Amino acid sequence: MVRFMESCKTRYPILLVHGMGFRDEPICYWGRIPRILRAHGAVVFFGGQEANASIERNAELLRGRMRHILTKTGAEKLNVIAHSKGGLEVRYLISTLGAGDNIASLTTISTPHNGSSAMDKLMKLNFAMKLIGAGTDVFKRIGGDKKPDTFRCFEQLTTGHMKRFNEENPDAPGVLYRSCAFLMSSPLSDIIMSVPYIGVLLLNGRSDGFLTPAEVTHGEMRGVFTGAKLRGMSHCDEVDMRRMRCSVRNTVTGEVFADVPEMYVKLVSELKVLGL
Repeated sequence: MVRFMESCKTRYPILLVHGMGFRDEPICYWGRIPRILRAHGAVVFFGGQEANASIERNAELLRGRMRHILTKTGAEKLNVIAHSKGGLEVRYLISTLGAGDNIASLTTISTPHNGSSAMDKLMKLNFAMKLIGAGTDVFKRIGGDKKPDTFRCFEQLTTGHMKRFNEENPDAPGVLYRSCAFLMSSPLSDIIMSVPYIGVLLLNGRSDGFLTPAEVTHGEMRGVFTGAKLRGMSHCDEVDMRRMRCSVRNTVTGEVFADVPEMYVKLVSELKVLGL
């Protein structure tokens, strides 16, 4: 029992970094995942960056957060698990801001490392996207963002921008980079994500409602995950936003997890085995 409860007791603390559109609080972005990881021995912190700030702005905020955690815990490094755009912010932190010596690993969950083909299409509607961005910024300021820049975030998710980003932010030596992809099984997997899923399906194939496996692959691919039964895994499901029990299957290895947090226990326990 002791060994089981310490399966996620990694050498370095775990930092969970959220994606675009949300904040860590007041409702936990990561659902039941932090509680389950802590129950298995992990020391868990949150990134605390803004919802719709640019990659550069949020990376600066994450640098301050990282320094605070390292000082508080006395740890030399952190293991980071980042969702969606949050993974790009951490990569910028590591490479451009020079934090590679303080990050042991980066595990990304559906991060658009190679850009979004769907966003390329949407950005052709330039004026409409600017209006959407400006309107969203108003609400994000009310929600706590000091410098929301939604339209800039849209630009930064395009394939052209990510090509330049990857050239300017190469992987840092000594940091373990891992990525995970997810798939909805059909538009009915997640009604909220059904429309974007159909759009991406027509443009670029199956996705989690936003991103295809090819768009999120970076470093060591840990698997392409979907529902173990008929229901697939959407961009919201993969971070347990709904706190809804959902079995998960790794289509690469065939491994099945009874619920989403169990998948994260496996990802973190792998870091412990590696001595991280």
